[in-house]
Amino acid sequence: MRQKIINSILEIDNKRVVVSRPMIGITAMQVCCMKDATDEEILKVCNEENPSGTTNGWSVVVRNGEGGYANPVQCEADKSRLHILIYC
Repeated sequence: MRQKIINSILEIDNKRVVVSRPMIGITAMQVCCMKDATDEEILKVCNEENPSGTTNGWSVVVRNGEGGYANPVQCEADKSRLHILIYC
């Protein structure tokens, strides 16, 4: 288990955007990303690594509490990263 956690941390350290929760309900997912990651960069990773199966794919990056969500939130494992919700 410890090695799995270490491998996960190393993977995150090597990528600017990582899919951290591929599915939240039927229309959302979560990424862990560098604070300066752009919406375009985030959506590219989401659509390449975790296709939604919808016509428009993942298309909405929720920032600044949009939609009533406390989003983005600080990553507990790495203070230089954020967890952000994405919608299709």
